[in-house]
Amino acid sequence: MMKAYKYRIYPTSKQTAALQWTLDRCRELYNAALQERKEAYKYAKKTISAFEQMRSLTEIKAEVRTEYQEIGSHVLQDVIKRIDKAFKAFFRRIKNGETPGYPRFQGRDRYDSFCFPDASGWKLAIDEKGKGKLSITSIGGIKIKLHRPLEGKIKTTTIKREGEHWYAVFSCEVERVPQLAYSDEAIGIDLGLAKFATLSNGATIENPRYFRKGEKRLAKAQQALSRKKRGSKRRKKAVQKVSRAHRKVRNQRQDFLHKESHSLVRCYEVIVFEDIQPANLSKAPKPKQDENGKYLPNGASAKGGLNKSILDAGWSTFIAMCEYKAEYAGLTVLRVDPRYTSQVCSGCGTVRKKELSERWHSCECGCELDRDHNAALNILKRGLDAA
Repeated sequence: MMKAYKYRIYPTSKQTAALQWTLDRCRELYNAALQERKEAYKYAKKTISAFEQMRSLTEIKAEVRTEYQEIGSHVLQDVIKRIDKAFKAFFRRIKNGETPGYPRFQGRDRYDSFCFPDASGWKLAIDEKGKGKLSITSIGGIKIKLHRPLEGKIKTTTIKREGEHWYAVFSCEVERVPQLAYSDEAIGIDLGLAKFATLSNGATIENPRYFRKGEKRLAKAQQALSRKKRGSKRRKKAVQKVSRAHRKVRNQRQDFLHKESHSLVRCYEVIVFEDIQPANLSKAPKPKQDENGKYLPNGASAKGGLNKSILDAGWSTFIAMCEYKAEYAGLTVLRVDPRYTSQVCSGCGTVRKKELSERWHSCECGCELDRDHNAALNILKRGLDAA
């Protein structure tokens, strides 16, 4: 299976400028390739293939953009492949009846990586003390912090910018390492907001609410940014401060999700989740109108706060982490139908309808337990029935 290893790199100011220059040239090529495809279809009803665009790169490098000669051909070809993937995804979404999302031009802050699709153009050296240096053609050796061992065969190397920081991401082909969980139990998990997760055995995982905790600091940084003059150096510094605030929240959330997903995969052989769609759960409410066309209260303010908490929890990321870690370990993660998991009694199967504010499940059969614990038991049962 493929596994990605991400490491922080520490380029000098000169190397940072060279990395940014390479990134800008790749972005320009991406936008030019997109423009060529749009105009070819608009004026000639012709579809240009990735092969045709890659074939014209030789002429472009020799006559039009000679600065491209300083960038490896395989790096530029990967840019063309990236725009080709964007169009293929666009047509796939149309075919499936999804929102198409036509490929868009990339601004300086949106295009943040370039890729070496093979082993040429870069070299990773590790000394006896475990310290590493990543050498890139025409840029030089860059210090890299190898905070964990790099395993498997490196297939691609991506240089990525996040704010003012730079990272190297190695995509490696590794062998699966099956492992036995601490127990052969199956566990059902109900994800929520009051508690991040409630397990079918009654255990809970607290919700850290990192965005909520950092919201005041972020708001203060954004207010300071709004007062700065566009194009000024102070505005640039304010933008970096806002970026750091967002990155801190993201890193805290990622660290929490990684640790909790690792703990679950180590403990249980089968993990069952609801097949939830957070994007649907966090949709804004539809406007309401009376017979005169006047808009009525629709609870948009309260729903906005709920949506923010749903997105802050990171349910989709958590499930995805559990899935790929379980796949690597040879374990099983299942998803089941989420309908009525909170309403059905886990003791007798009777539907006991409850409002969202009701946090306790009580049934005539004598089943008395927390609403989320009841849902987790139903999730586990559906997973075992499906298996």
